[in-house]
Amino acid sequence: MADYREIITKSIVAKGRKFTQSNHTINPPHPPSSILGCWIINHSYRARKQGKKVEIVGQYDINVWYSHHDNTKTSVVTETVDYADVIKLRYRDSDVIDDKEVVARVIQQPNCVEAEIAKGNKIVVNVEREFLAEVIGETKVVVNITQGNFSDDDDWDFDDVDDDELEEEINPEFLESSKER
Repeated sequence: MADYREIITKSIVAKGRKFTQSNHTINPPHPPSSILGCWIINHSYRARKQGKKVEIVGQYDINVWYSHHDNTKTSVVTETVDYADVIKLRYRDSDVIDDKEVVARVIQQPNCVEAEIAKGNKIVVNVEREFLAEVIGETKVVVNITQGNFSDDDDWDFDDVDDDELEEEINPEFLESSKER
């Protein structure tokens, strides 16, 4: 009859992934003539578990470089955007002991897909981002314990190593000679 042991260990017990596209409207101080560039910087976020979902709350700065006054001047307008993404989780283990630890990773940093001038002299920026959330929890693993004999050719036999051979290979003045350099 086999002997079993129950081991409690931490493992990934649930995962979720979410891709988001969002539009942000920016009101520049001057009516834009054309968009010269758009980039997103200073992205920060935090994640927390809420029920069977993970909420990621974050923010980033949108910088739009644009021309105005009939393409004779340029300016950069910056706007900080707050967001909240909710990721549904798929559980792999229904017998989770503790599942409060959340690890969220950015698969795709917020990125400007398109920026265009809209009616009313506004700039509409299309942004995409993607996250992966993993929930780490304590779970129980059952392992089979077997009582067996190790054969002579296993790597577990260290009796063939002679202590005298080891002492011959060790240079006791190694540290002393390295100090002199």
